[in-house]
Amino acid sequence: MKHRLAAVIGMAGFSALVLAALVWSGSRIAADTPPPATTAARISFQIATGSTAGTFFPVGEAIAGLISHPPGVDRCDKTGVCGPTGLIVSARTSEGAVDNLMAVNRGDMESGLAQSDVIAAAVKGDGPFHRLGPQKHVRVIASLFAEQVHLVVAAKSRIHGVADLKGKRVSLGSDGSGVGITAREILAAYHVPESAMKTAHEDVFNAATLMKAGKLDAFFAVGGVPLDPVGNLVTQGLARLAPIDGPGRDRLLKAVPSFSPATISAGAYGGNAVVQTVSARALWVVRDSEPDALVYGITRALFNPGNYGALAASHPSAREIGLATASLAPPAPLHPGAARFYSESAKR
Repeated sequence: MKHRLAAVIGMAGFSALVLAALVWSGSRIAADTPPPATTAARISFQIATGSTAGTFFPVGEAIAGLISHPPGVDRCDKTGVCGPTGLIVSARTSEGAVDNLMAVNRGDMESGLAQSDVIAAAVKGDGPFHRLGPQKHVRVIASLFAEQVHLVVAAKSRIHGVADLKGKRVSLGSDGSGVGITAREILAAYHVPESAMKTAHEDVFNAATLMKAGKLDAFFAVGGVPLDPVGNLVTQGLARLAPIDGPGRDRLLKAVPSFSPATISAGAYGGNAVVQTVSARALWVVRDSEPDALVYGITRALFNPGNYGALAASHPSAREIGLATASLAPPAPLHPGAARFYSESAKR
């Protein structure tokens, strides 16, 4: 609950213009004064993100603020820099990728963020999606950036890799997040059964708190570098990063095509050396029922060069957002509105 409250407060920065537009609209309705004939209908559109500790929320918040097109916003006068007229986008915190995909598939959310390996599982109906079956209504707007897998271990532990997790207290991520899917894929590749560990299911905030208290030996986290809770532990000398490498990584990359070899660069977390790991892609997905014209306008605004600076400022990972990687090998079908934008862009 504290995380959600923090998220609501944090949204004020990028959402000020949106809130102002809503207040303007509400005051006119309260006064029983009809809007001008030229005022476009309000289009509500939500982005389900994740916890405020991860990468999804700040990037989703930035996207929401940039592509919203409420009345009276001067920057939206520039062609294509904002979404369709009347569009009001809001970023919402959530439990993570699994919850986001289920909500989008059900129609409870217009869109959400999720990592590529979790989307692949959702489309197939694997893992936590097995009971519900394939999530057939999920479509891709864009692939955004890489998210590195972090294996965070207590500084004084004897854990030097995935194989050393046997017999240890390990958090596999909170229920509803994609971390659990990713962690189990990694454990399977290294032949470490979940039953061989004392598992917990905590988000990165709680996992870091438990490790600081000496109640957790290791935890998995997925996100663009840097993740603040991880950085705080490492700089205090309470944790370090263990590699995901060797033959186990080779098996993982073969079994899960959504992963790519990756590194966490030296100095990313205090004085750490280069850490071998894997990464998935963070994607923005939408329900298939959203109108083609709306998704086309949203995609065009996302990749307008005038928005790149503000996107890049939201999180270091967002600097990767670009057309070159936006539509490569999506784990679910592209939405027709987004596909149209990419097709037109390729012809320019």
